[in-house]
Amino acid sequence: MIRRLIATVAVTCCLLLTSCGPPRPDEPVIGTKNFTEQVVLGELLAQEIEAKSHLKVERRFYLAGSYICQQAMVSGRIDAYVEYTGTALTAILKQPLDRNPQSVLDKVRRLYASRYGITVAAPLGFENTFAMIIRGDDARRLHLQTLSQAAQYTPQWRLGVGYEFEQRPDGLPGLSTTYGLKFDEPPRRMDLGLLYRAISSNQVDMIAGNSTDGPIQAFGLTVLEDDKHYFPPYQAVPLVRDDALRRWPQMRTALDALAGRITADDMRAMNEAVDGEHHDPAVVVREFRQKKGL
Repeated sequence: MIRRLIATVAVTCCLLLTSCGPPRPDEPVIGTKNFTEQVVLGELLAQEIEAKSHLKVERRFYLAGSYICQQAMVSGRIDAYVEYTGTALTAILKQPLDRNPQSVLDKVRRLYASRYGITVAAPLGFENTFAMIIRGDDARRLHLQTLSQAAQYTPQWRLGVGYEFEQRPDGLPGLSTTYGLKFDEPPRRMDLGLLYRAISSNQVDMIAGNSTDGPIQAFGLTVLEDDKHYFPPYQAVPLVRDDALRRWPQMRTALDALAGRITADDMRAMNEAVDGEHHDPAVVVREFRQKKGL
């Protein structure tokens, strides 16, 4: 009798918890991680779906990191968000590091489809990876385009890095070995937001940033080409639940329209417009779509 009572109570509690959960909206839901570029990309997906399908899209932005977004996808709380292939491969799928962009994309597509019923759409056209950055004046004066070319000058340069980059496996130690980089003094560690001030005020001569950071364009800086392909690929790709594509096939039309349409310069400009100029992400995205004829 007691066992029956316990079982009944357990079933009742499960039903109550289910019924108390937030109702699933009858419209596509777009999520994002919690930083500016993600909000811009989430807004881009949402606007494009609304424009191409006339569906109303719900926005659930600032969902913390990749793990939370993945859990939201698997549970059906969101239907799509933009991820980066290298992050998907290592952080979500727990696969060994691979530096071949097409191989990474193929593996990510296959494993998301088989494990989670998630489609990895065509890349948006840019990567957000680590970037070694110098002043534009220095790049022009010394005729530098690649890290290999810059290596001969680094013994006279000072390097600025974020706290994480100095230690992580795909960070400074391996980069220095690959290119033979040596610097005038130990790297100066600082918050990421201070790196661009430091290089602009000549406190350092090279920094480790991200390839789509807004200040790169705003401050006239130069990203040196990773010509030995040290950094893994981080192509931006929309992830979409297969159930959502079956329910709203118009979403695929919108995603196809965005394939290859965003350059790293485009992304830097939009990030800077939001972060540096304090514009509304929705307005920034609307203007970008008009410029691109989307």
